[in-house]
Amino acid sequence: MKILQVCKKFPYPLKDGESIANTYISRALHQKGCSITLLAMNTSKHYLDLQQLPEDFDHYTQIETVYIDNNISYIEAFKHLILNKSYNVERFISKAFRDKLVQLLEQQQYDVIQLETAYLCPYIPTIRANSNALIVMRAHNVEYEIWERMSDNYSFGFKKWYFGHISRQLKQFEKAYLEDYDLLVTFTERDLQQYRKMGYHNGVHLSPIGLNLEHYSGNRISIDAKKKQIGFIGALDWMPNQEGLFWFMQGIWPKLQDRVPEIELHIAGRNTPDDVKALGNDRVIVHGEVADALEYMRQFAVLIVPLCSGGGMRVKILEGMALGKLVITTSLGAEGIQATNGEEIVIADDPEDFANAIKYYLDHPSELNKIGEAARQFVEAHFNNEQIAMDLLEIYRKEVINHSVPGVHT
Repeated sequence: MKILQVCKKFPYPLKDGESIANTYISRALHQKGCSITLLAMNTSKHYLDLQQLPEDFDHYTQIETVYIDNNISYIEAFKHLILNKSYNVERFISKAFRDKLVQLLEQQQYDVIQLETAYLCPYIPTIRANSNALIVMRAHNVEYEIWERMSDNYSFGFKKWYFGHISRQLKQFEKAYLEDYDLLVTFTERDLQQYRKMGYHNGVHLSPIGLNLEHYSGNRISIDAKKKQIGFIGALDWMPNQEGLFWFMQGIWPKLQDRVPEIELHIAGRNTPDDVKALGNDRVIVHGEVADALEYMRQFAVLIVPLCSGGGMRVKILEGMALGKLVITTSLGAEGIQATNGEEIVIADDPEDFANAIKYYLDHPSELNKIGEAARQFVEAHFNNEQIAMDLLEIYRKEVINHSVPGVHT
């Protein structure tokens, strides 16, 4: 099967959930015999010199990139606000990218064109005009819901209005393309239902993010149980991560310092802003971007994922669980993973409960290790990338056959 994977950012390095999700599924499909072509935006925000790709990044038959300047311009953002057009969407619309897409479609015939996120839906008319391939929209999130949740976290003020405005624009955008792609693939059951509520009626498949489990085996770093250390890692240019981290620092960290005076918090993340760097002191160590996220995560028995907004499935939670770590998060953070609180994960929405959970498990390492081992087994059972890719490929085969026979595809 020939697949064209279209991405709004290059899926490497593997330092964020989107890159991990895109790389792991394409690698697994390649291992199942598919020929995968990658067409990716190489954006100013996440620019990659392709010479830096490792030798084992070899699962694509062909790689094509187009440079996109997607730096945020406040002047353009204001113009789009006045014109009531979504600046979030417009930043990913490019004539050069459309031309490259047409060139690929004219050169080759694909069975499946896999769009990674709804932001690529504006290119569907171009695909239809130049290809008969099955168009799959792989929804990493319900995009409007991320901003809706951020708006809901404010009682009043400009941010509440502005985030709500962005949410309404994105909801209108997502609804406008509901009938245009042939198959919707979501990471979580909840996202699937949200698309149904918006009015989606075509084919759908639930396909969670899968992990290459061999990357997470072993724990080469010995953890000193006497050290009271906890770790945080996440892309800090993503607003929900910033929001969650400040929620933790303002409402939970002071309680922890009172109860566990020797505790250390380690913070790592790409594009760390100055206000996060300013949190650093002798007990809060801000690392910025780390060279190897998994080696960083291996240092800590406890990883925190404090999220108050966002959507989809949190890859860093899955990675922490796969490493056998105790992950403490919120209900929203655990959404879509379906792990059991107190068995494979710890969930706390109240700052008091969150602080108490951290202290309790740091004081009871045997309980901590028990949940960490259960977490590892849970991920191995439910998020094996090989099995997830096999299931997805079977759906693709059926949908491609239906799509090619008039009157059969639904």
